Amino acid sequence: MLSCVRSATPSALKTIWWLVKIMVGVSFGIMLLQYFGVIAWISEQLTPLFSRFGLPGEAALAYVSGYFVNCYTAMAVMSTLHLDMRATTILAVMVLCSHNMIVETTVQAKTGSNAFRIVVIRTMSAFILAFVLNKIMPGEFENTVSDAVSTQSITFMEMLKNWAWRTVKTVALMAVLVYALTLLQRILNEFGIIEKISNFLKPVMVFFGLPPRTAFLWLVANTLGLAYGAAVMIDETETGKTTKEENDILNHHIGVSHSNLEDLLLFTAMGGSFLWMLLSRWAMSLLLVWERKIENKLRNNKNMRKIRP
Repeated sequence: MLSCVRSATPSALKTIWWLVKIMVGVSFGIMLLQYFGVIAWISEQLTPLFSRFGLPGEAALAYVSGYFVNCYTAMAVMSTLHLDMRATTILAVMVLCSHNMIVETTVQAKTGSNAFRIVVIRTMSAFILAFVLNKIMPGEFENTVSDAVSTQSITFMEMLKNWAWRTVKTVALMAVLVYALTLLQRILNEFGIIEKISNFLKPVMVFFGLPPRTAFLWLVANTLGLAYGAAVMIDETETGKTTKEENDILNHHIGVSHSNLEDLLLFTAMGGSFLWMLLSRWAMSLLLVWERKIENKLRNNKNMRKIRP
């Protein structure tokens, strides 16, 4: 156990510092964009587009907020909208596919994926699923009127104080979770439990087309998400327990289907359909993984033909 603590501490602190720099910088930038009305302007431009997906124009603000920050900011906006189950489900799926984009893309890029590709597939998945769900879900689009989203004037210092307090709480929670996860990963690995977990989840990995060695990372991503699970993912990569190619395959799955515990349950509590939100993203993740595997195979075959005399 002491050996696990000694080996986990430097790695955890390194990851914590890396995440803190990204999260603080990104959240501060988003705060400035909110203060100067840029986020609201972007949402206004997207309003005509969202009506094509069975959503009122105000839903654009919820999506944009979640896209750049996290699910909680999207939920805050959604709480001001009079959305039925159908609209709540569609909007929640979009947010779940492509929330916290900057931070989570940075994590996935560090573990083996191309950042631009991840942004594209997550964003496209959100809109493709919204289009499909709008076509196949029972019911029809109802253009409801929302409560007025708070536009009360707030001074820059008040917004800065609110941002600083939220950031301190988020960073503190993240630091504790990252250290605990890193330590847990080392302990599980020391006692051979990760191998047992991988064996237990092997049928699930086969079903999703994922490498068996990524089973523990898949479990972490589905329970805690990408930002908090970053420590384990980065550590597994740097220690060679998984390859970057294996992680890239996994990232194509968890990019659109992660945080299937807290976030999914919260959206369900807000009126979304649990099964529609879960199964639609699983279906999209299957398509993304198998497309990536076929693409890799074709590229490898092409390289082999070039090597042959």
